[in-house]
Amino acid sequence: NCSLFNPTPSLSAIIVNRYKLRGNIRSFNLGGMGCSAGVIAVDLAKDLLQVHSNTYAIVVSTENITQNWYFGNRKSMLIPNCLFRVGGAAVLLSNRSADLQRAKYRLLHVVRTHRGADDKAFHCIYQEQDDMGKVGVSLSKELMAIAGGALKANITTLGPLVLPISEQLLFFATLVARKLFNAKVKPYIPDFKLAFDHFCIHAGGRAVIDELEKNLQLLPIHVEASRMTLHRFGNTSSSSIWYELAYIEAKGRMRRGHHVWQIAFGSGFKCNSAVWQALRTVRPSPNNPWHDCIDRYPVELIDGVARPEAQKQAELTSPR
Repeated sequence: NCSLFNPTPSLSAIIVNRYKLRGNIRSFNLGGMGCSAGVIAVDLAKDLLQVHSNTYAIVVSTENITQNWYFGNRKSMLIPNCLFRVGGAAVLLSNRSADLQRAKYRLLHVVRTHRGADDKAFHCIYQEQDDMGKVGVSLSKELMAIAGGALKANITTLGPLVLPISEQLLFFATLVARKLFNAKVKPYIPDFKLAFDHFCIHAGGRAVIDELEKNLQLLPIHVEASRMTLHRFGNTSSSSIWYELAYIEAKGRMRRGHHVWQIAFGSGFKCNSAVWQALRTVRPSPNNPWHDCIDRYPVELIDGVARPEAQKQAELTSPR
Protein backbone atom coordinates (compact mmCIF):
# COMPACT_ATOMS: atom_id res chain seq x y z
CA ASN A 1 0.00 0.00 0.00
CA CYS A 2 1.18 3.47 -0.94
CA SER A 3 -1.19 6.43 -0.88
CA LEU A 4 0.11 9.08 -3.30
CA PHE A 5 2.59 7.21 -5.50
CA ASN A 6 0.84 4.82 -7.89
CA PRO A 7 3.05 3.88 -10.87
CA THR A 8 2.23 1.53 -13.73
CA PRO A 9 2.98 -1.36 -13.37
CA SER A 10 1.89 -1.18 -9.74
CA LEU A 11 4.21 -1.38 -6.75
CA SER A 12 2.90 -4.86 -5.99
CA ALA A 13 3.74 -5.94 -9.55
CA ILE A 14 7.24 -4.46 -9.13
CA ILE A 15 7.74 -6.62 -6.02
CA VAL A 16 6.52 -9.73 -7.86
CA ASN A 17 8.97 -9.01 -10.68
CA ARG A 18 11.89 -8.17 -8.39
CA TYR A 19 11.64 -11.39 -6.40
CA LYS A 20 10.34 -13.59 -9.27
CA LEU A 21 7.31 -14.77 -7.30
CA ARG A 22 4.99 -17.53 -8.51
CA GLY A 23 2.51 -16.85 -11.28
CA ASN A 24 -0.52 -17.79 -9.17
CA ILE A 25 0.22 -15.19 -6.49
CA ARG A 26 -2.67 -12.88 -5.59
CA SER A 27 -1.42 -9.29 -5.47
CA PHE A 28 -3.32 -6.18 -4.42
CA ASN A 29 -2.22 -2.56 -4.65
CA LEU A 30 -3.93 -0.15 -2.25
CA GLY A 31 -3.62 3.53 -3.15
CA GLY A 32 -5.10 6.81 -1.95
CA MET A 33 -6.02 5.42 1.49
CA GLY A 34 -3.70 7.58 3.56
CA CYS A 35 -1.74 6.85 6.69
CA SER A 36 -4.15 4.17 7.92
CA ALA A 37 -3.68 1.97 4.85
CA GLY A 38 -1.27 -0.36 6.66
CA VAL A 39 -4.04 -1.60 8.96
CA ILE A 40 -6.40 -1.89 5.98
CA ALA A 41 -3.82 -4.04 4.17
CA VAL A 42 -3.45 -6.24 7.26
CA ASP A 43 -7.24 -6.64 7.37
CA LEU A 44 -7.28 -7.64 3.69
CA ALA A 45 -4.49 -10.15 4.30
CA LYS A 46 -6.39 -11.54 7.30
CA ASP A 47 -9.51 -12.10 5.17
CA LEU A 48 -7.47 -13.86 2.48
CA LEU A 49 -5.77 -16.11 5.03
CA GLN A 50 -9.15 -17.11 6.43
CA VAL A 51 -10.12 -18.41 3.00
CA HIS A 52 -6.83 -19.90 1.78
CA SER A 53 -5.31 -22.44 4.16
CA ASN A 54 -1.61 -23.14 4.64
CA THR A 55 -0.69 -19.79 3.09
CA TYR A 56 1.59 -16.79 3.55
CA ALA A 57 0.69 -13.14 3.02
CA ILE A 58 3.10 -10.21 2.98
CA VAL A 59 2.03 -6.63 3.59
CA VAL A 60 4.34 -3.87 2.35
CA SER A 61 3.62 -0.32 3.54
CA THR A 62 5.50 2.68 2.17
CA GLU A 63 5.12 6.23 0.89
CA ASN A 64 6.94 8.36 -1.68
CA ILE A 65 6.94 12.05 -0.76
CA THR A 66 9.46 13.20 -3.38
CA GLN A 67 7.04 13.18 -6.30
CA ASN A 68 4.35 14.87 -4.21
CA TRP A 69 6.43 17.68 -2.71
CA TYR A 70 4.43 20.92 -2.64
CA PHE A 71 6.18 23.94 -4.19
CA GLY A 72 3.50 26.56 -3.53
CA ASN A 73 2.84 29.02 -0.71
CA ARG A 74 -0.48 27.92 0.82
CA LYS A 75 0.18 27.22 4.51
CA SER A 76 -2.30 24.36 4.86
CA MET A 77 -0.49 22.56 2.01
CA LEU A 78 3.03 23.27 3.29
CA ILE A 79 2.51 21.33 6.54
CA PRO A 80 2.96 17.88 4.90
CA ASN A 81 6.36 19.06 3.58
CA CYS A 82 7.47 19.53 7.19
CA LEU A 83 5.98 16.35 8.65
CA PHE A 84 6.29 13.58 6.09
CA ARG A 85 9.37 11.48 5.43
CA VAL A 86 10.11 8.38 3.36
CA GLY A 87 9.69 5.10 5.20
CA GLY A 88 8.78 1.50 4.59
CA ALA A 89 7.87 -1.69 6.43
CA ALA A 90 7.05 -5.28 5.49
CA VAL A 91 5.02 -7.70 7.61
CA LEU A 92 4.79 -11.45 6.97
CA LEU A 93 1.52 -13.11 8.00
CA SER A 94 0.88 -16.84 8.06
CA ASN A 95 -1.90 -19.30 8.89
CA ARG A 96 0.43 -22.31 8.81
CA SER A 97 0.41 -24.25 12.07
CA ALA A 98 4.12 -24.99 11.60
CA ASP A 99 4.88 -21.26 12.00
CA LEU A 100 3.30 -20.98 15.45
CA GLN A 101 6.59 -21.58 17.24
CA ARG A 102 8.47 -18.80 15.45
CA ALA A 103 5.67 -16.25 15.09
CA LYS A 104 6.01 -13.07 17.13
CA TYR A 105 2.37 -12.03 17.33
CA ARG A 106 -1.19 -13.23 16.82
CA LEU A 107 -3.67 -10.85 15.21
CA LEU A 108 -6.74 -10.67 17.45
CA HIS A 109 -8.90 -7.85 16.09
CA VAL A 110 -9.09 -5.30 13.30
CA VAL A 111 -11.68 -2.52 13.63
CA ARG A 112 -12.14 -0.02 10.81
CA THR A 113 -14.12 3.23 10.89
CA HIS A 114 -14.88 5.37 7.82
CA ARG A 115 -16.34 8.89 8.06
CA GLY A 116 -16.32 9.60 4.33
CA ALA A 117 -20.07 10.31 4.22
CA ASP A 118 -19.41 13.57 6.08
CA ASP A 119 -18.16 16.26 3.68
CA LYS A 120 -15.95 17.95 6.29
CA ALA A 121 -14.30 14.64 7.15
CA PHE A 122 -13.93 13.80 3.47
CA HIS A 123 -12.12 17.06 2.69
CA CYS A 124 -10.01 17.44 5.85
CA ILE A 125 -7.04 15.74 4.13
CA TYR A 126 -7.37 16.50 0.44
CA GLN A 127 -5.07 16.50 -2.56
CA GLU A 128 -5.81 19.51 -4.76
CA GLN A 129 -4.38 22.42 -6.72
CA ASP A 130 -3.77 25.81 -5.15
CA ASP A 131 -4.55 29.14 -6.86
CA MET A 132 -1.29 28.90 -8.81
CA GLY A 133 -2.07 25.40 -10.09
CA LYS A 134 0.48 23.67 -7.86
CA VAL A 135 -0.62 20.29 -6.52
CA GLY A 136 -0.35 19.40 -2.84
CA VAL A 137 -2.16 17.84 0.09
CA SER A 138 -4.18 20.27 2.19
CA LEU A 139 -4.74 19.68 5.93
CA SER A 140 -7.87 21.26 7.39
CA LYS A 141 -7.93 23.16 10.70
CA GLU A 142 -10.77 20.86 11.74
CA LEU A 143 -8.58 17.78 11.39
CA MET A 144 -8.17 17.16 15.13
CA ALA A 145 -11.90 17.42 15.84
CA ILE A 146 -12.68 15.07 12.97
CA ALA A 147 -10.02 12.62 14.12
CA GLY A 148 -11.52 12.72 17.62
CA GLY A 149 -14.95 11.82 16.27
CA ALA A 150 -13.53 8.98 14.19
CA LEU A 151 -11.60 7.66 17.19
CA LYS A 152 -14.73 7.76 19.36
CA ALA A 153 -16.66 5.72 16.80
CA ASN A 154 -13.77 3.28 16.47
CA ILE A 155 -13.29 2.62 20.19
CA THR A 156 -17.06 2.25 20.64
CA THR A 157 -16.78 -0.85 18.46
CA LEU A 158 -13.40 -1.96 19.78
CA GLY A 159 -14.17 -1.50 23.49
CA PRO A 160 -16.53 -4.48 23.95
CA LEU A 161 -13.97 -6.73 22.24
CA VAL A 162 -11.05 -5.91 24.53
CA LEU A 163 -12.15 -4.17 27.74
CA PRO A 164 -12.73 -5.99 31.05
CA ILE A 165 -16.38 -6.42 32.08
CA SER A 166 -15.93 -3.92 34.92
CA GLU A 167 -15.00 -1.15 32.48
CA GLN A 168 -17.87 -2.02 30.17
CA LEU A 169 -20.35 -1.85 33.07
CA LEU A 170 -19.07 1.55 34.18
CA PHE A 171 -19.34 2.88 30.65
CA PHE A 172 -22.88 1.49 30.25
CA ALA A 173 -24.04 2.84 33.62
CA THR A 174 -22.77 6.32 32.78
CA LEU A 175 -24.44 6.18 29.38
CA VAL A 176 -27.79 5.17 30.91
CA ALA A 177 -27.56 7.95 33.51
CA ARG A 178 -26.94 10.53 30.78
CA LYS A 179 -29.59 9.31 28.35
CA LEU A 180 -32.47 8.23 30.57
CA PHE A 181 -32.15 10.44 33.63
CA ASN A 182 -30.56 13.50 32.01
CA ALA A 183 -27.92 13.39 34.71
CA LYS A 184 -25.10 15.89 34.35
CA VAL A 185 -22.43 13.23 34.36
CA LYS A 186 -19.27 13.46 32.33
CA PRO A 187 -18.96 10.72 29.69
CA TYR A 188 -16.98 7.85 31.16
CA ILE A 189 -13.72 7.20 29.34
CA PRO A 190 -12.81 3.51 29.63
CA ASP A 191 -9.34 2.75 30.93
CA PHE A 192 -7.72 1.09 27.93
CA LYS A 193 -4.55 0.62 29.97
CA LEU A 194 -6.36 -2.35 31.54
CA ALA A 195 -6.65 -3.98 28.11
CA PHE A 196 -3.33 -3.09 26.47
CA ASP A 197 0.31 -3.14 27.49
CA HIS A 198 1.60 -1.12 24.53
CA PHE A 199 0.16 1.61 22.30
CA CYS A 200 1.33 2.36 18.76
CA ILE A 201 -0.38 5.64 17.90
CA HIS A 202 0.18 6.84 14.34
CA ALA A 203 2.93 9.47 14.45
CA GLY A 204 0.96 11.93 12.37
CA GLY A 205 2.17 14.92 14.36
CA ARG A 206 2.67 16.13 17.89
CA ALA A 207 -0.93 17.37 18.18
CA VAL A 208 -2.29 13.92 17.28
CA ILE A 209 -0.18 12.19 19.92
CA ASP A 210 -0.95 14.86 22.55
CA GLU A 211 -4.69 14.59 21.93
CA LEU A 212 -4.78 10.80 22.22
CA GLU A 213 -2.57 10.84 25.31
CA LYS A 214 -5.02 13.25 26.93
CA ASN A 215 -8.30 11.69 25.80
CA LEU A 216 -7.29 8.09 26.50
CA GLN A 217 -5.64 9.11 29.79
CA LEU A 218 -2.35 7.47 28.87
CA LEU A 219 0.97 7.78 30.65
CA PRO A 220 4.09 9.26 28.98
CA ILE A 221 5.61 5.79 28.56
CA HIS A 222 2.55 4.68 26.57
CA VAL A 223 3.16 7.36 23.91
CA GLU A 224 6.95 7.21 24.06
CA ALA A 225 7.23 4.98 20.98
CA SER A 226 5.05 7.37 18.96
CA ARG A 227 6.90 10.51 20.06
CA MET A 228 10.33 9.04 19.45
CA THR A 229 9.29 7.70 16.04
CA LEU A 230 8.04 11.15 15.05
CA HIS A 231 11.31 12.67 16.29
CA ARG A 232 13.63 10.14 14.64
CA PHE A 233 11.83 9.25 11.40
CA GLY A 234 9.09 11.86 10.96
CA ASN A 235 5.63 10.92 9.71
CA THR A 236 6.31 7.85 7.57
CA SER A 237 2.61 7.49 6.76
CA SER A 238 1.21 3.94 6.90
CA SER A 239 4.52 2.43 8.03
CA SER A 240 4.80 4.59 11.18
CA ILE A 241 2.98 2.13 13.44
CA TRP A 242 5.57 -0.53 12.53
CA TYR A 243 8.47 1.79 13.43
CA GLU A 244 6.74 2.26 16.78
CA LEU A 245 6.38 -1.48 17.31
CA ALA A 246 10.05 -1.86 16.41
CA TYR A 247 10.91 0.77 19.05
CA ILE A 248 9.13 -1.24 21.75
CA GLU A 249 10.97 -4.39 20.63
CA ALA A 250 14.33 -2.60 20.54
CA LYS A 251 13.76 -1.44 24.11
CA GLY A 252 13.19 -5.07 25.15
CA ARG A 253 9.74 -4.28 26.55
CA MET A 254 7.70 -6.85 24.63
CA ARG A 255 6.86 -9.86 26.78
CA ARG A 256 4.89 -12.99 26.06
CA GLY A 257 1.16 -12.37 26.48
CA HIS A 258 1.41 -8.59 26.08
CA HIS A 259 -1.31 -6.91 24.04
CA VAL A 260 -0.55 -4.16 21.51
CA TRP A 261 -3.00 -1.59 20.15
CA GLN A 262 -2.09 0.01 16.83
CA ILE A 263 -4.15 3.11 16.01
CA ALA A 264 -3.91 4.74 12.59
CA PHE A 265 -5.67 7.72 11.01
CA GLY A 266 -5.95 8.40 7.30
CA SER A 267 -7.61 10.48 4.62
CA GLY A 268 -11.21 9.73 3.86
CA PHE A 269 -11.49 10.16 6.90
CA LYS A 270 -10.57 6.83 8.49
CA CYS A 271 -9.60 5.54 11.92
CA ASN A 272 -8.40 1.94 12.03
CA SER A 273 -7.26 -0.25 14.91
CA ALA A 274 -5.33 -3.52 15.02
CA VAL A 275 -4.89 -5.56 18.20
CA TRP A 276 -2.01 -8.03 18.53
CA GLN A 277 -0.94 -10.48 21.22
CA ALA A 278 2.74 -11.33 21.69
CA LEU A 279 3.26 -15.09 21.45
CA ARG A 280 6.74 -14.90 22.92
CA THR A 281 9.16 -12.47 24.50
CA VAL A 282 10.66 -10.51 21.60
CA ARG A 283 14.39 -9.89 21.83
CA PRO A 284 16.05 -6.86 20.19
CA SER A 285 17.25 -7.67 16.67
CA PRO A 286 20.29 -6.28 14.81
CA ASN A 287 17.95 -5.76 11.84
CA ASN A 288 15.74 -3.44 13.86
CA PRO A 289 15.68 0.13 12.40
CA TRP A 290 16.40 1.46 15.91
CA HIS A 291 19.40 -0.81 16.47
CA ASP A 292 22.05 1.86 15.84
CA CYS A 293 20.52 4.52 18.12
CA ILE A 294 18.12 2.95 20.62
CA ASP A 295 20.55 3.54 23.50
CA ARG A 296 20.14 7.30 22.91
CA TYR A 297 16.36 7.19 23.27
CA PRO A 298 14.09 8.44 24.65
CA VAL A 299 15.29 12.01 24.19
CA GLU A 300 13.79 14.86 26.18
CA LEU A 301 11.42 16.91 24.04
CA ILE A 302 10.49 20.55 24.61
CA ASP A 303 7.49 21.64 22.52
CA GLY A 304 8.11 18.62 20.32
CA VAL A 305 11.79 19.44 19.76
CA ALA A 306 14.69 17.62 21.38
CA ARG A 307 16.92 19.56 23.75
CA PRO A 308 20.21 20.51 22.03
CA GLU A 309 22.35 18.12 24.13
CA ALA A 310 19.96 15.22 23.62
CA GLN A 311 19.65 16.05 19.92
CA LYS A 312 23.42 15.95 19.54
CA GLN A 313 23.65 12.57 21.29
CA ALA A 314 20.90 11.12 19.11
CA GLU A 315 22.60 12.28 15.92
CA LEU A 316 25.94 10.70 16.86
CA THR A 317 24.64 7.28 15.87
CA SER A 318 22.26 8.35 13.10
CA PRO A 319 23.16 7.16 9.57
CA ARG A 320 24.48 9.86 7.28
